[in-house]
Amino acid sequence: MPGPDPLDPAVEQMLAGDERAFRTVYRAVQPPLLRYLSVLVGRGEAEDVASETWAQAFRDLDRFTGDADGFRGWVTTIGRNRALDHLRHNRRRPTDERTVEEMVDLLDDADVEGDTLGRVDSQAALALVSSLPPDQAEAIMLRTVLGFDAVTAGEILGKSPGAVRAASFRGLRQLAKKIDRHP
Repeated sequence: MPGPDPLDPAVEQMLAGDERAFRTVYRAVQPPLLRYLSVLVGRGEAEDVASETWAQAFRDLDRFTGDADGFRGWVTTIGRNRALDHLRHNRRRPTDERTVEEMVDLLDDADVEGDTLGRVDSQAALALVSSLPPDQAEAIMLRTVLGFDAVTAGEILGKSPGAVRAASFRGLRQLAKKIDRHP
């Protein structure tokens, strides 16, 4: 059985109103949350959804009670709900009618090479996970990236722990096949 979570004291202090503790918790929870949301809504939209997630979490912080693991689950549930709302909203919103060819010549001042060098492997992994059916991709992200057990992941997804384990297993098996075909 693992020991106490090192983030537990920071969550306790955050709930008591300590701003510094909130920053500590945010820095620990945000990166895996962002990776999870990027699988749900895509990398370009994940930061906006994460911002909405944290805004709601901060607004409702007085309603939360629990430890670090509970806080991660609570924020992830909020993020998942914001992501699903975002996807529903996008389905109703018209898309840009321009073709990719028309957009190729648009100016962009981003340092693509610099931005890409450190992210190639993780982005490739996220792309592979994103190519799975949504239930499998979510189960894998919740279990492996965010580190939730099957019970907590099931609560977030509204599924039984067995269904989460099965989706994770099927997804990991599909990933293994894809990696074998394209190492």
